[in-house]
Amino acid sequence: MTFPIIDAHQHVWDPARADYGWLAEEPAVINRAFTLDDALPELCDAGVDRVVHVQSADHAEDTELMRDSAAQHEEVAAIVAHAPLERPDEVALLAESWRDDSLMVGVRSLIHNMPDPDWLLRPDVDEGLGVLEREGLTFDVVAVLPRHLEIVPVIAERHPDLRIVIDHLGKPPVGADSRQPWWDLIAASAASPNVFGKVSGLYSSVGDPGDWTIDAIVPFFDHALASFGPERLMYGGDWPISVVAGGYTRVWTALRALVDRLDPPARERVLGATAAEFYRIDPARI
Repeated sequence: MTFPIIDAHQHVWDPARADYGWLAEEPAVINRAFTLDDALPELCDAGVDRVVHVQSADHAEDTELMRDSAAQHEEVAAIVAHAPLERPDEVALLAESWRDDSLMVGVRSLIHNMPDPDWLLRPDVDEGLGVLEREGLTFDVVAVLPRHLEIVPVIAERHPDLRIVIDHLGKPPVGADSRQPWWDLIAASAASPNVFGKVSGLYSSVGDPGDWTIDAIVPFFDHALASFGPERLMYGGDWPISVVAGGYTRVWTALRALVDRLDPPARERVLGATAAEFYRIDPARI
C-alpha cells in the first residue's frame, strides 16, 4: 500500500463572506467564490486523497471559511491559517486556542502584498515567528521577490526549530532568459535543514501564466530536487490559482510526470509523506 497523495497547497475563498482585495487584480475567471466541491472531481481523477487548505487572506474570516470547508469535507487533512505575526501576544493566544485542534498546523502571511520586503525581519514579527517555533506550528513563506528568498536563511538561522516551507519554490523564472538570482537563492535557502520547498505554482513568469511547458519547468524542478532532496519537497496543486495556468488537471499531469521519474520511495515523499511529516498531520486525518 502506497502513502496517500496529499495536495499540500489548496485554497478556498468566497468574496461574499470575506475581503479578498487582491482578487480585484486577478483575471475574472478566479474572481469568484471557490469551494472544495468545485475541485473534488479533478482531485478524484488525479487520485489525490487529502488536501491542506492554505490561507488566502490575512484575516480571521478566511480561517473560518477554511474551517467550515474542513467540517464538510473529510479530504481536508490540515489548515494553514492566518496569524498576526506583528502582534506576538495575539499569536500566542491564537496558538493556545489551536492546541486541541489537530487541523490547525501552521501559519502564513501574504508578505508578497506588503510594501516592505523586509517585513519578516521586523523585531515584532520575529517575536511572532518565535511563538510559532515554540508552539510547534509551521510557517509558509510566499517568496516572490529575490529579497524574500534572501531572508529565508536569516529567519531559519534565528529560529532553528521553526519548520519553514517556501511556497511555489519561490516563483522560479519559468520562461525567462536567466535562471538567476533564483537558482542560487533557492539553493542557499535549502542549505538550512529546517527549510522545505513546495512544488507548486510553477507557471510562466513572463506574459501569460499558462504559457509554460513540462520542458520549461524540468530544470527548476530538478534543481529543487538536488537542493532539498525528496525528503524536503512536497507537491501542491495551487488550486484555484492554477485555473489561470491551464487548470488543475494540466498542472497535476505535468508535475506527476516529473515526480514519476523518481524511485518509489522518493515519489511517495514528494506526493504525500513529506507534507504529512512537515505539517505533522494527524494520522487519523490521512
